[in-house]
Amino acid sequence: MMLAGFIFLLLVTGGSTSNYTEQPELPGNQQMFNYSFEESGSTSNYTATLQPELQENSNQSLKNVSGESSKGNCTYRDILRHLNLKEGNENSMTQPGGDKSPTTVYLELLLYAILDVNEKDQKFVSYIWIDMYWKDDNISWNPDEFCGIKEIHLPAEKVWKPDLTIEEMTEKDKALPSPYLVIMSEGVIIRRDDMLVISTCTMEVYRFPFDFQSCTLSLKSIIHSDRYIKLEAGAESELTTMWSKEMMRTQSEWLFINMTINHKTVNNFGLNQSMLIYTINMKRRSALYVVNFLAPIMFFFCLDLASFLISDSGGEKLSFKVTVLLAVTVMQLILNEILPSSSDRIPLIAVYCIGMFGLMLLSLMETILVMHLMEKDSKDQSLSEDCGDKQGKVSFRNCCRDVKKLTHVCHICDVFPGETPSGMLPVAKEGSSLTEESHASDELSEAVKALTLLLSNREEERMPGYWTRVTKTINKIFFIFYVIAAFVFLLCLFFIWKENR
Repeated sequence: MMLAGFIFLLLVTGGSTSNYTEQPELPGNQQMFNYSFEESGSTSNYTATLQPELQENSNQSLKNVSGESSKGNCTYRDILRHLNLKEGNENSMTQPGGDKSPTTVYLELLLYAILDVNEKDQKFVSYIWIDMYWKDDNISWNPDEFCGIKEIHLPAEKVWKPDLTIEEMTEKDKALPSPYLVIMSEGVIIRRDDMLVISTCTMEVYRFPFDFQSCTLSLKSIIHSDRYIKLEAGAESELTTMWSKEMMRTQSEWLFINMTINHKTVNNFGLNQSMLIYTINMKRRSALYVVNFLAPIMFFFCLDLASFLISDSGGEKLSFKVTVLLAVTVMQLILNEILPSSSDRIPLIAVYCIGMFGLMLLSLMETILVMHLMEKDSKDQSLSEDCGDKQGKVSFRNCCRDVKKLTHVCHICDVFPGETPSGMLPVAKEGSSLTEESHASDELSEAVKALTLLLSNREEERMPGYWTRVTKTINKIFFIFYVIAAFVFLLCLFFIWKENR
């Protein structure tokens, strides 16, 4: 009863007022309410709050909202709406600049891997990274108006891109290009692509396997002339070489040396185009070819030299040399599969193989000649043993035929060695003078001397082992010639290789 009267009194007298203030709704459905009540003669303030942590978060949110309201939008979509990069927009259809101010495209090509160098097909397979960037003044914004955002990543089809290609490329890369690019606030557009490039490369294999190769990758526009697109190198050759060596993953049998950059303008069917040429210089690792190719041929040559110690009497020496010659022929077939057939000059390694093959062939022919002479000597010796004295008689009679030309005495031809000649002197006719008899005696003595000389010469020639001694002399002379020829040949190859380095 008393409480109802007190309330009635307050309403009638109007001794108190009530003020209600509601704070704005916070993000995340967080709210804070502040209530104030004032009475006559006293003031009572009552604040109803949430948890202290929630209140602190709400205060921070209020600050953020206040900041956003003062700075503007802070999302990538706001920047995209500001740039107006819609499908079919002029920014994606036309290039920046114009006829009087061509678009300058800066390029950086980095070599990631050397996958293959095919000398037979004249192909160079590499994996590269290409960074390109250019400026478009129509695509820019003030970072201060978008909460300090300085770059965004957008699909590549939203803006214009230069139509670059590699002139030496023979097969298109099957991998898809990068779908995104980077746009900076000042209007610089950056694009990075990785490519597997199969390109043609004219290779010089004259010093194989100690050769150096230089393969070029020439980048240019497909249809734009230098009035519309100008290519420039984004980094110097030294920096490009250093970066490529740092990121190199595999080099196969090649050692990457350096990369040089050249810029020139080429005339492509009446169209002047700006071109950037990257020349990749590399050196072959030759240790494996020395061990598997050059050294075995030298070993075969040493075996051919050692075959001079084999006896010529049997057929083992001939078969051994033929086997070594066939082994060198197999090495030449392997070399033919490696080297290109379109080389301007005969490679030194081919000259090396042909020279070794020629020396071994000459050695084989010398062995055949020696075996033929030794076979002839053995036949003469066996014939002499079978005939015995009869052989001597036959020789004596054959020699007599030569003596007949020197003398008129012919009965001596019927005399065998060891027999006393009978009727050797012709019977003088009655009435012949002493002068004729003395003349006949002089002729007879001269004939006997000539016959004796011929018989001695024939006996020396027919001594057993004559051709064997001849073959030994031939072997010694040819061995010396063989070693000198091989040394001179290898020395000439070395000097030729030195001069062409």
